[in-house]
Amino acid sequence: MANHCTVQGGCPTDYAAVVLSALSLILLLVWSIFPFLVHKVPRTKGSGFWIPVIQVVASFNLLLSIMMSNSFLKFEKRHWKSCYLWAVWGEGPLGFGLLLSCRITQAFQLYFIFVKRRLPLIRSFLLIPLILIPWIVGAAVIHIKKPLSNRCHMSAQWTIPVVCLHSLYVATLVGVTAAVHHIEFRFDELRDLWRGILVSSVSIVVWVTAYVLNEIHDNIAWLQVASRFLLLVLASILVLAFFSISSSQPLLSQISLRRRESREFRTMGQALGIPDSGVLTQSEPISRIDPNEPLDKLLMNKKFRQSFMAFSDSCLAGESVHFFDEVYGLSKISENDCVRRIYMARHIIEKYIVAGAAMEINISHRSKQEILSTSNLARADLFHNALNEIVQLMKTNLAKDYWSSMFFLKFQEECDMRCNGYELEQMTGWNYSPRLSSVHGTDDPFHQDHLLKNSEYGNETDS
Repeated sequence: MANHCTVQGGCPTDYAAVVLSALSLILLLVWSIFPFLVHKVPRTKGSGFWIPVIQVVASFNLLLSIMMSNSFLKFEKRHWKSCYLWAVWGEGPLGFGLLLSCRITQAFQLYFIFVKRRLPLIRSFLLIPLILIPWIVGAAVIHIKKPLSNRCHMSAQWTIPVVCLHSLYVATLVGVTAAVHHIEFRFDELRDLWRGILVSSVSIVVWVTAYVLNEIHDNIAWLQVASRFLLLVLASILVLAFFSISSSQPLLSQISLRRRESREFRTMGQALGIPDSGVLTQSEPISRIDPNEPLDKLLMNKKFRQSFMAFSDSCLAGESVHFFDEVYGLSKISENDCVRRIYMARHIIEKYIVAGAAMEINISHRSKQEILSTSNLARADLFHNALNEIVQLMKTNLAKDYWSSMFFLKFQEECDMRCNGYELEQMTGWNYSPRLSSVHGTDDPFHQDHLLKNSEYGNETDS
């Protein structure tokens, strides 16, 4: 009976390993969709969303392929089992290779943005296939040569190159991560990456050992059962480590912040500690506004900016004011503090500049390309031309209507009351839009909902 289940599958340890792998996939899916279902976090269109999705798919491919190619379950119909589909393509390029490629891509992004101080030259959807090329070539060679036995096992002369390919990808991930070790990250992304690499490397070492034993010593029944049990269980640990310990989008990760602090950050400015970033308070003074002054000068006043922002949101044209607000916050970061400036600049680019961004602004193609192709994300005048265009757009489309709106009348009324020495019993405020900048790491499976309800929101920075 033991020998029969060794070959055909269905041993008690096989079912135990399948149950553990199923639980790991369920946990992975819960971590992935929890922010979207519970916190109602909006989905992004960029790599911050698709890379975690690809990681989940690669994890599923890896676990399913190991289960199918190593006879964990006893199937009556042999056509379910295709060695080259599961053992070569499923475990290789579409499983382990794809999983490692996602992590290498994220480390590559960190390197380019914080070391080179520019956006990556190659988009993520192109970089991942490029990283996968060695694995695809290897899988194609194996498929052509057909060295697998009827039990989907290889001889030693084929097993050693396959193990070397696994090691190459792990070494590449370690190398790219080591290249950014000198950067003092704000949100401990580097520590998260190293933790993921450490746990994953230990899992991979044991996993590779079990893989070699399973491939070469297929005549020892107990070793076959034990090694394939370790294969599936350690693969389950590996996919969880890659998705949970390491941040899936290091640039906007809030994982480390939540570990240290219980407070929520409503804006990127608050998370980066930009002076005066926070909600409006009743004690803040309101100065009289002269409509004849330039709009860009008036917008330096926090309360006026909030009133103008609320009006713009009511017209469904608030992107320009939000952009001004966050660029103004960026200007308060010291030019010598390159890391924080890069965080803020990257946040602004992802939210307002790139095509399809959540609050994409209407600027010229020339200004957009100047920002996206910059050689220094930390430079002081990065958004200068775009800001000039946006201010001109606000003067043309919003300013005239604002002066005759109820938002300005309410602002004047509160200003007069404060200036005359009266204290407002309750600052009812404006109906602020929840679309304001939020540091929630939309591509991170662990982020919290930092979007506030309309009645609770106020923004930042007073002149």
